[in-house]
Order: sequence, then C-alpha cells, then structure tokens
Amino acid sequence: MARALMFQGTGSDVGKSLLVAGLARAFADRGLRVRPFKPQNMSNNAAVTADGGEIGRAQALQARAARVPLSVHMNPVLLKPQSEIGAQVVVQGRVVGAAKASAYQGMKAGLMPAVLESFARLKDEADLVLVEGAGSASEVNLRVNDIANMGFARAAGVPVVLIGDIDRGGVIASLVGTKAVLEAADAALIQGFIVNKFRGDPSLFDAGMALIAGHTGWAPLGLVPHHAGAARLPAEDALGVAGPQAPKPDARIRIAVPILPHVANFDDLDPLDAEPAIEVRRIRPSDVLPADTDLVLLIGSKATIADLAALRAGGLHHDILAFARRGGRVLGLCGGYQMLGETLADPDGVEGPPGAVEGLGLLKVRTTMTGDKRLVAVTGTSCLGASFAGYEMHIGATGGPDAERPFARLADAGPEGAVSADGRIMGSYVHGLFADDRQRAALMALLGAGPALVSYEDQVEAALDGLAAHLAAHIDLDRLLSLAR
Repeated sequence: MARALMFQGTGSDVGKSLLVAGLARAFADRGLRVRPFKPQNMSNNAAVTADGGEIGRAQALQARAARVPLSVHMNPVLLKPQSEIGAQVVVQGRVVGAAKASAYQGMKAGLMPAVLESFARLKDEADLVLVEGAGSASEVNLRVNDIANMGFARAAGVPVVLIGDIDRGGVIASLVGTKAVLEAADAALIQGFIVNKFRGDPSLFDAGMALIAGHTGWAPLGLVPHHAGAARLPAEDALGVAGPQAPKPDARIRIAVPILPHVANFDDLDPLDAEPAIEVRRIRPSDVLPADTDLVLLIGSKATIADLAALRAGGLHHDILAFARRGGRVLGLCGGYQMLGETLADPDGVEGPPGAVEGLGLLKVRTTMTGDKRLVAVTGTSCLGASFAGYEMHIGATGGPDAERPFARLADAGPEGAVSADGRIMGSYVHGLFADDRQRAALMALLGAGPALVSYEDQVEAALDGLAAHLAAHIDLDRLLSLAR
C-alpha cells in the first residue's frame, strides 16, 4: 500500500504547490511511483485531464513533475470563483453546481466520500502520495466538516508537514501560533515543519528553527532558500498575475493584457513571458493602453459578462476600440474571444444573473452561454499557418459571419474560432496555444518579432529538475519518506 504525506501551510501562497511539485520530481527520480493529491482547490487556473475532466493547474504541474498522466482524482473538489453566484463546484472533474461561501460550508460533509474515494484510487496505483492542503491549517473557524486540511488528514490518517513562508515575515509566530490554535488531535498529526523562501545567511536563522521546534515539539525538516528558478513554472493562482513586471528594454514586440477580476487560465501568458523578444504588459481596466502596443490580448474569464462590465467601467474598452480602428491587432482567447463579439447572452444564468449584453463588436459573432462544458485536448492548424496542441475548457457556443473565417481547424472538430475580414481581429477557444513553440513562433513572425528563441516545454522540464535538486539539497528526503505512512 502506498505511503502518504500531507503538506499544509500557515497561509496561502507559502509555496505548498511548488514544494510538492519539486518533491514529486525528486521522488520520481528515485524510481518511486508518485501521485499528487489536493482534496480541495480554489482556482480559476485549471487543466483538462486525460479522463475528460478538469483539475487545478497546480496539480497538473505536480503530475507532470511525477511524470504521470493527469487524473480528476488528483483534485477531486475544485472551486472556481464566479461573480454573483459564488463559486462553481467541480467534483471529480465535473461541474455539479454553484454555491455561495456560506452554502458551501454545508456541502462539505457530503463531499468527503468523493475525496476519500479519489485518494484511495491514487493509493492503489502509487508508492507515495504527496498531499497538498489548501489555504491555512490554522483556519479553525472552518474546521467543522473540513475536507481540505486537518479534516482530511484525520479522516485519511495522513501525517502532516507544516510549511511557513519567512519571506513575508512573522514565520515564527505563524508556525507557533498554528500549534496554539489547533485541536490537540490535529496538532498531533504534524510531524515537522519547513521554513520556505529564505534569503540571506541560513546560519542566522538557526536559533529561529530551534525556537519553533521548542515551542511546538515538531521536528525542523528544512530551511529552504528562495529559488529563483521557480519563477519559470506556471503559477497556481492569480495572486501575483497583476503584479509588477520586469521591463524588457530589448523586446521587439509589446503585448498588452487587461487583467480583469475573474481572470482564468492566465498561464496562457507564461510562454510569451519566456520569450526575450516579447514584453507582456499586464494592465488594469483603469489604465491607459500603452501607445507602443503591438497586440492586445484578452485572455480567459470565469465570469465573462462581469469582466466585460469591469473593462467598460474602467474605460479601457475605449482604448482597445480606438487601437483596433487604427489597425491594431487584437486576439481573444476563450472568454476574451466571447467579449470581442457583438452580443453575449447568458439566458440560464450559468455564470451570473440571466441576461444579455453587447460585446466589444470587433468580431461579427454572437455567443450564448448554454450547453455542456467542453473539456478536451485538441490539435490543429491555425490561420497563422502553424500546427498546435492545446485544450478547450468552456461553456458557450459562438457563431456568426466572422466564424466563416475560422481561427483554426481542429483535427477532431473542424473549424474553430473567428477572424475579422481584415485579418487583424482574431478569437479562439483554444488554451495552451503559445506553449506550443510552433504557434508562438508564428505569432511572433506575424508581429515582426523574429524567430522564437525558447523551447518552452524544455524550459519547464529544466525548471522542475532544478527545483527538485534545490529541495534535495535543503530537505532530508529520506527523513520525509520515513514520516510518510
């Protein structure tokens, strides 16, 4: 039977996801059959699985690190925040409904059987299951019916390692404070702690590690220095997606990307960021479109009508329309594609209150939010003349005159997307387009940026290998294995 070990955090964004990914690669390199598992995730950054569902993007990266196919059982409960109606609830890869936060608390007890079933399935095919908690282990106000942290650990009998982030400050208090507020039976599951994202001379924190161990009784398992290479890996959530970006003075093209409140699948930007010739500028709806913009890229949204309203409320839509009138190029992906059309209707209230709104009118297409969610890996050839592999993850049907000039032709479904008569406005439902080096090179050629210089998938693999080596140098992997049971 597989051993399992759970990694919980003192808070969100302490590095749980990347630590699990790095450890998955490190233990897989030792010949172990590793599976990642996160009982409950909240993220609009998701991936399509081989078994036809969706899971959080972080678990997709962890599965890649473990060199195994994606499965819905790696993330049995996925919450996708939406406007108005709270969060869409996805169970074992399929949408089962939506709930506000208060109502979801009452749903959790009924979700535990599915969580434990998925965990059992992974254990049956693995030597080691690495479990990732969600948010903070110390959210004891949410402990009743918890399925994400200690509630799962207790139900499944899985020992826990607690992770603190020293980069944000207060790590001693956060770790010791977690011990103080936990129930005794929950605290007893914690076998040790890791302090993550350290900068400077590690010897200066020797006393800090000893102090935490003394107050908690937990074993110090590692002080992990900040690892710059982790920035080359896809981010789990949108906490930092709109943060300051390092300028690229030598970039030859500049892509402006509005970051809207319900941004989704924002890892579509990562391959573009990786190219030295491309500067991706994240801008807010209240910003002015930079004058030297070469392409406006509208990316995915979990609440397209609400995000379109946010774009208009900030006034940025005026700049985008003026940019298009001057002959500028605009590309919309998924929700961004829907925004580019003439109308956007949600008669059944799938993503918010029922209704219909005018789109930006840059493409002669209309979208209706109806039908089953399309979750499928796709291959095809785009109107840029390049082949690609990607995936679709959307609700809604889009059609109209500009769809007669498709953006792409899919191997399994024929014409897809739309292109304006002058060829400067394009829309597609395909995610992951630019992770394919061929498609990214074609876009760069269209914009006059020269050849692509990065093999993106190779870069991700190298970053995972580097992360695994970094963790192996600062955490005793044999000790971790001895703690798993």
